[in-house]
Amino acid sequence: MKICIVGAGAIGGYLGGKLALAGEEVTLIARGQHLEAIQSQGLELIMADGSTQMVTPSQATSDIHQAGVQDVVILAVKAQSLPAIAPLLSSLYNPNTMVVTAQNGIPWWYFHKHGGEYAGKQIHAVDPDGIIAANIGVERVIGCVVYPATTLTTPGVIRHIEGDRFSLGEIDNSKTERIQQLAQSFKRAGFKAPVRTQIRSEIWIKLWGNLAFNPISALTGATLEQICQYPLTRNLAKQMMTEAQMIAEKLGIEFGITLEQRINGAEKVGAHKTSMLQDIEAGRPTEVEAILGAVIELGRLTEIPTPYMDTVYANVKLLENIVVKP
Repeated sequence: MKICIVGAGAIGGYLGGKLALAGEEVTLIARGQHLEAIQSQGLELIMADGSTQMVTPSQATSDIHQAGVQDVVILAVKAQSLPAIAPLLSSLYNPNTMVVTAQNGIPWWYFHKHGGEYAGKQIHAVDPDGIIAANIGVERVIGCVVYPATTLTTPGVIRHIEGDRFSLGEIDNSKTERIQQLAQSFKRAGFKAPVRTQIRSEIWIKLWGNLAFNPISALTGATLEQICQYPLTRNLAKQMMTEAQMIAEKLGIEFGITLEQRINGAEKVGAHKTSMLQDIEAGRPTEVEAILGAVIELGRLTEIPTPYMDTVYANVKLLENIVVKP
């Protein structure tokens, strides 16, 4: 298949690189020194076992319009970048092009094909002006929950730390032929790619921890292990996660694991800096709206109070306002 990775950074580059090595026709959309390195010497993947693989993609460019029509478009940019990118994507589409959303947090499409009293409702925290929905087309969307941890060590070089699962799901919970074909492509590239018929539940399981640990780490500079082992921040995470669980359950989500199991799982990751902390340290905008702001919005929608999440959100927004460079 012809596959375009929009945002070929740490995760997107790793995914695109492995798909290219498996024989797919992959275009990488990147920018700056990272793009220059890929164009001049290829993309280097350093695997968790220390082995190295060199990738020469079919094309690497900063210009989406140069990529041509694709069978699959994988959006691997951060959620806050989607409104600016969405209007540029139409040149990549044929009538059947799939768009795989590989962002953290609550996706813009959450209530599309959802059913019930909230069906079709817009989530302003992630798509404030409806630009994403207007330009992507909900019929194209494949949900995706990303589990691998990777880092962009130097331009053109991506290190895989751990994890190999990309869960996929149609947003109407069906098992279609197209998603089965996509999953097979991922599996040929060496990934676990289960097709989920309840993709929103899996989004919540990952988000359940992220909505607490990411912002707490951004505010404190602490690793996952430190947050979980210090009683006061462990309790703060627990309170935030309790609020989120009440919201999710009001929306019909069943978690399948306990809150303590989710916290213990984060603790076992060890001395890991969350992506939000890394963004703050680098002076970059964070994913706080998709990871926390959207959950607070859902709290207002479901009439669930969120005092703990509100407080942490306000502090992260102030910190972001101070440290992010224009």
